[in-house]
Parts: sequence; structure tokens; C-alpha cells
Amino acid sequence: MNAAMTIRVADLMTSPVLSVTMDAKFADIRTLMEKHKIHHLPVVDDNKLMGIISDRDLLRVLSPFLGTAGEMQRDLEALNKVAHQIMTRQPICVSAEDSVDAVLAWLQTVDISCVLVTGKEKDIKGIVTWRDLIKHAKFTIDT
Repeated sequence: MNAAMTIRVADLMTSPVLSVTMDAKFADIRTLMEKHKIHHLPVVDDNKLMGIISDRDLLRVLSPFLGTAGEMQRDLEALNKVAHQIMTRQPICVSAEDSVDAVLAWLQTVDISCVLVTGKEKDIKGIVTWRDLIKHAKFTIDT
């Protein structure tokens, strides 16, 4: 039997999870992620999950011309975006009772680095990142 099958998502998820509202400003999102050294930030509306913002989403919005001689008005306008304009909609979610195999399957199938853990009402219970999986991994050496 695979050892991962006996581990539930609840056993390794990070909880509670920081989140932002749909109208959170880009600068506030960036500051929050840097301050807490996180790479994923769920977006909620009335405590219901609406999307997720990753550090990759932030990089996609940021212009490489910001702060350079080539900076244009459109580069500065990117800084005025809000969460619902840059988030990934319909993030991958699992239940706290799911096996860690469900997380592994999603990470192997889709180009993502985390899954959100939600309840029946789409409320956020936790998050599992690839780093959580590594922290909880157990390696055995055959002798």
C-alpha cells in the first residue's frame, strides 16, 4: 500500500489561509505576498472562493519597463488593477478529507503548484502547496 494513500489533505494543509477580496489593489496584494513570503493568495467574495492569485499572475501583469526610460502610461496602469482582473478563476480545489493522492494527481496533471482546500460552501479551509508535500514526505531506503 502506498504511504501517501493514508495521508489526508487535512494532515498537511496550511490553515488558516490569508485571502483578499475581489477589489483588493495590485499594490496591496503584492505587499501582502511579500510580507508573508507566500506565493498564492485566494480571492474571496462574501467568504466564498472566487479565484486565486499566484506570484506568476503578478509577474504576468508587471511590465518589465516599469521604472525605466521606456516606461509608458500603460505600464503604470497595470498597477491600478484589482484582484478580480488578475486572478485565475476556478482554481483547483480538494476536500480536507481527500487523500493526498488527489493533490498529487492534480499537481502532475495540471501546471499548478498548489490546490485550495474548501468546504461544501466553497469556503476556504486551507491550502496545500508542493512545499507542504515536500515537508511531509517520508523517504525510505531499501537495505
